[in-house]
Amino acid sequence: MQKTVIVGSKNPTKIQAVRNVFPELELSSREVPSKVSAQPFSDEETRIGAVNRAKACAAGSADAIGIGLEGGVMYVDDTLFLCNWGALAAADGTLYTASGARIALPKEIEEALKKAGELSTVMDAYTKKENVRSQEGAIGIFTNNLISRESMFTHVVQLLKGQYDFAGQK
Repeated sequence: MQKTVIVGSKNPTKIQAVRNVFPELELSSREVPSKVSAQPFSDEETRIGAVNRAKACAAGSADAIGIGLEGGVMYVDDTLFLCNWGALAAADGTLYTASGARIALPKEIEEALKKAGELSTVMDAYTKKENVRSQEGAIGIFTNNLISRESMFTHVVQLLKGQYDFAGQK
């Protein structure tokens, strides 16, 4: 039985999302590399970033679950969408992945993102706030705070935990 969950980020929204779903486990976090670009620009790249973070957290621990959460953007036809992925790496090497909410980004955000290179920079300038990524996130801004970044990632972590628990039941 796993006793610890390690989150591959120091971002408070990601840490709290994992705490919401795994309250019974000891939680720690560490900054680990995603090994993808600072702004993933596809589902595939965003998923790989989450997987890399989860595996890095689980490596070398016999009783820890590693969780990687990654936000990115991806195109559907000519529309840029916000996307997010999570991965859970179990101590035995089993890997689970899940994706969550998607929302179309306004064209002005898309254009600014092409210039700035990273959504967090664009969102800070767009909202005239600092560190939006550690608070409501783009999802919070564009849903008028009906969905926060924390709740978006909580949903992804619930999907991961559900898969992990189901596999343990077999």
